[in-house]
Amino acid sequence: MRVFHCDHCRLPVFFENTICGSCGHKLAYLPDLKLVASLDPLPADADTPASEQLWTSPVPRAKDRTYRLCENNTRYNICNWAVPSDDPNPLCQSCRLTRIIPDLSRDGNQNAWRRLESAKQRLVYTLLELNLPFRAKSEDPRMGLAFQFMGDVNGGPRVLTGHDNGVITVNIDEADDVVREGRRISMHEPYRTLLGHFRHEIGHYYWDLLIRDSIDIDAFRQTFGDERMDYDLALRDYYARGPAANWNDRFVSAYASVHPWEDWAETWAHYLHMTDTLETAAACGLSLKPDRPDEPAMEKQPKKPIHQQSFNEIIENWFPLTYVLNSLNRGMGLADAYPFILSAPVVDKLRFVHQAICKSS
Repeated sequence: MRVFHCDHCRLPVFFENTICGSCGHKLAYLPDLKLVASLDPLPADADTPASEQLWTSPVPRAKDRTYRLCENNTRYNICNWAVPSDDPNPLCQSCRLTRIIPDLSRDGNQNAWRRLESAKQRLVYTLLELNLPFRAKSEDPRMGLAFQFMGDVNGGPRVLTGHDNGVITVNIDEADDVVREGRRISMHEPYRTLLGHFRHEIGHYYWDLLIRDSIDIDAFRQTFGDERMDYDLALRDYYARGPAANWNDRFVSAYASVHPWEDWAETWAHYLHMTDTLETAAACGLSLKPDRPDEPAMEKQPKKPIHQQSFNEIIENWFPLTYVLNSLNRGMGLADAYPFILSAPVVDKLRFVHQAICKSS
C-alpha cells in the first residue's frame, strides 16, 4: 500500500484515518484519485442531511471535484471513503459491494462490521491498483461481486466463510482476534488474518472470472491440477487424514493441497500479500545493503505499479524483504512475520497468477 501524508501538515496519516491526528483536519480516501486527502465542506443549509453535504479537497488533483461522504460514514461512522458527487449511489465503491451487514442490535457487532469493512477496503484498494475487473452483484447479477457479513444464531446452522458464485460470506467471528487466533492454533495454521480471508475468497471469484472459461484452463490444470476432481470428497479426505507429509514441496500452505481450487485461492492470496507488502516497502523508500556479501540485498524500488513489473523483479525483491521482516519480528520477540517457504513449484504457481492478472489489467 502507498504511504499517505496530510496535505496540510505533511505528517503521515494512515489509510483508515478520518481525522489527521496532528492538525485535526477531516480526512477521507478519494478512490478516484487513490489518495487520502483532507476535505472542506461547501456551504449548505442548516437542515441539509449529513449524507447530502458536499465537500471539496484542497489537493491540486481534486480541483473542480466535489464529494459526498459514504452513507456508512454519515449513518454508522463505519467508512472513511468519499463518493464523487455525480455518483447517484449513496455508498462508496467498497461499501456498495456489501449486501448483508451484521445484526447491529447485538453487542459488539458494529465494531466487528467496522473491522470487516476496513479489511475489505484494503482488498478493494489492491484490486483497483492491479486494475482487476469487478462490479457489484446489484449491477451484474451473473458475474458481479457481493459480500455477506453474518454471525451464528443460536439453534441455527453455522455461518461458513466461503465463496459461492461471486458471493463472499464471512463469519463475523473472524473479526474477533481471540476467536480467530484460537482457530489458527487449533487448525495448525502459521498465518490467519481477517485480510487474509478476503484475499483468499476473492481468489475463488477471480478463478471464475479469469480462468474457468478462458484459453488458460489447460495451462491451469498443468500447473495446479485438474479442478474437475470431486471437491467435496477431497475436502472430507483432507480433514480426515490431513495434508500429505511433503505438502510444502508443492504447495504454499497445507490447505492449498486440498484441491486445485484451494491451491489457486491460497496462491492468489499469497500473491496479494507479496505485492501489497512490496508496494509499501517501495513507498517507504526501503533498500537493503547488508555488511556481509552473503546476506540478501535489495535496491530501492521505483514507484511503478506491480502489474507493470516483471515477475522476476517481484520475486527477487520478495526474498530479501521477508528476510528483514522475519529478523525484525524476532528482534521484538514475535513469531516470523512471514512463516512460509516458497518451493520452485509454488514460485511457478505465483508466476501463473501474476500472468493472469497482467492479462486482465
